[in-house]
Amino acid sequence: MRTARILVSLLATFAPALALAGDPVQITVYKSPTCGCCGAWVSHLQRNGFEVITYDVSDVGPVKQSSGLPPELASCHTAFVDEYLIEGHVPASDVARLLEDKPAIRGLAVPRMPIGSPGMEGPNPERYEVLSFDASGKTEVFATHGP
Repeated sequence: MRTARILVSLLATFAPALALAGDPVQITVYKSPTCGCCGAWVSHLQRNGFEVITYDVSDVGPVKQSSGLPPELASCHTAFVDEYLIEGHVPASDVARLLEDKPAIRGLAVPRMPIGSPGMEGPNPERYEVLSFDASGKTEVFATHGP
């Protein structure tokens, strides 16, 4: 009974803050049904408050091509949030910053699959860059992560 009172008290305390936070941001991910690192990235997004809609497709290439992703920025999965394209193992914090700042770019990408990026955790993490890119394919460093 004491536990129930504590839970009710906590809910009463934090419910207004949760309501102010709004609905979770929805992100749509296209990935291979057999890709473990893609599934781990989806879990990373969910743990960080995103609502993820996942489409398992046998070939993500056509999604990348039709979205206008420059081939040199390709990774294993492609996602869309608001008007932005997210390619590869971009950290949820960078997606959140993108949505807060709303720069005039096409999206963010982590080319390849660097060890240590979300979904690619493992020994000997690499330093990697999250690149922003515009509709013409011009890139700039958006963030740097790793040792």
